[in-house]
Amino acid sequence: MRYWFIGLLVMVAAANCWGQQPSAASYTSLQEAIDANPGMVVFVPQAKYEISEPLYLTTDNSGLVGYGTIIQTDTDASIAVIRNANNVRIENLTFTRPEGAQVCDDSGIEITSSSNVLLKGLRLLDNRSQHPGINIEDSRDCRVVDSEVHNYKRVAIDDRTAGKESLYGYAFVCIDGTGIVVRNSRNISLLSNRIVEENLLPTEEIKDQHQLGALTEGKYPSNPGELGKNAVSTGYVSNWHQGSAIVVTGPEITRDIFISGNYIENCAQGIDLHCDYVRCTDNTMICGMMGIKMTHGSKHLVVANNLLTRIDLWGILYNPGAASHGGVPATDDAPEKPENDDGGSIIANNIITEYGYGNEYWNWGGASQDQSGSYAIAFYDGQLPENPPLSDVLVTGNMVYDESSGDESKAPRYRYAVFFGSWHSSENNSSNMPRNIKLHGNMFHPGSGGISNVEIP
Repeated sequence: MRYWFIGLLVMVAAANCWGQQPSAASYTSLQEAIDANPGMVVFVPQAKYEISEPLYLTTDNSGLVGYGTIIQTDTDASIAVIRNANNVRIENLTFTRPEGAQVCDDSGIEITSSSNVLLKGLRLLDNRSQHPGINIEDSRDCRVVDSEVHNYKRVAIDDRTAGKESLYGYAFVCIDGTGIVVRNSRNISLLSNRIVEENLLPTEEIKDQHQLGALTEGKYPSNPGELGKNAVSTGYVSNWHQGSAIVVTGPEITRDIFISGNYIENCAQGIDLHCDYVRCTDNTMICGMMGIKMTHGSKHLVVANNLLTRIDLWGILYNPGAASHGGVPATDDAPEKPENDDGGSIIANNIITEYGYGNEYWNWGGASQDQSGSYAIAFYDGQLPENPPLSDVLVTGNMVYDESSGDESKAPRYRYAVFFGSWHSSENNSSNMPRNIKLHGNMFHPGSGGISNVEIP
C-alpha cells in the first residue's frame, strides 16, 4: 500500500508540472503564445499552424516543443528565428512550406548571436532556398541533434560579380542550397542528423532543362578576376552544382566543432570545412560531387571513420583556399592578424567506395577519357600564390576500394586513389605544394592511372 501511495504522489506531481507548461492551444497564434510566456517553453500540440511571418524567440530559456507542423506561407521569410537569446530549445516540431511556395528566398531556421541553443528531433521539409535550411551564425555552444533537412535545393543564380567574390567576377545558373551552415561560431555540435535531397538531382536532363552552368547577368557587370578568366572566355562553368549538406565556415573565428553520425544523400559537397579544431567522424555520405572538403584555413582536424559512397569528383579534398594567409602585421588602420593556414590534421580510417557511380560522374571525371580530376583523395597547392602550403597531415588506415576489382571488362572510375597536384600547372612545381603529408597503413586499390601520381609509401 505504501508503494502505491508513493507512486500516486509521483504521478500527481508530474501531472501538475505538465499542466503548468503553457500550451499554444490557449492562444490565437504561436507568436502570441511565445510573447505571453517569456522565458518559458511553449508546448505545441499536434496540428497544422500556418504563419505568414517568422516565429521570433528572443528571450532566454524560451522554446517550442511538441508535435505540431508549422507552415510558413511567405516565401521571403524564415520560419523560426532565434536571436540574442540563450538556453533556447526547439524540439520535435515539423517546419515546412506549402505546395507551390516551397521555392523560397530565406532560411528555415535562423540562429544568430545566441548561445546554448538546442534543436532536437526537428523536421525541416521543402525549404528550397539558396539560404541555409538551418543557419547558425555568431553563436556558441549550440547543438543540432537527431534532426532532418529534406529537399533543400533550388535552381538559382550564383552571383560572383562583386565583393569577396571579385576573384571570379561572373554569375551563372546553378543548382544551389545548403542543409546546415555554421558561420563565425564556436563549440557547435551537429550530431545524428539526416540531410537528404530527392527533388532536384544533377542529371543531364535537369542541366539541359535549366541551362545550368551558363553565364548570366549578375548584380554587377562581369569582370573576370584571377580565378574567373577561363569561365568568362568560354561562357560556361562545370561547377553548376553548388551548396553542401553541411558547411562550417568563418575560418578566422570558427573552431571547436563536432560533426558526427550524420547521414547525407544527394549532396553537391557533403561536409565543407573552413574552420579549426574539428572532429568529423562516423558520417555516411551517399551520392555527391564531393565527400569531405577542407580549405580556406582549416587546421587541426580529425576526419575519421567516415563512409563515402558513390562520390563523383573528390572523396576527400584538402588544400589551402583563397582565404588562407600567413600572419599579417598590425598597421595604423588594422590590428595584427594571426596566420590562417591549413594542416596539422589526421585523416584516418575512412572508406571510399563505389566511386563514380553517383548522379554526376558524367559531368566530372567521366567527361574525359583520362579521368582527369577523378581522385578519391586529393591534396592541392594554394589557389593563390600567397596562400601558405598545406602541411603536416597524417593519412592512415584509409581504404579506397575499386568495385571493378577482378572484372577486366571494367575500369575503375577514378584515375588515382591519391593525388598530389597543383591547380595551376601539371608540373606540380608551385611554391606552395603540400608538404610533410605522411601516409601509413592505408589500403588503396589502384585507379586507371595507378595508386598515386607520385611515389608514396
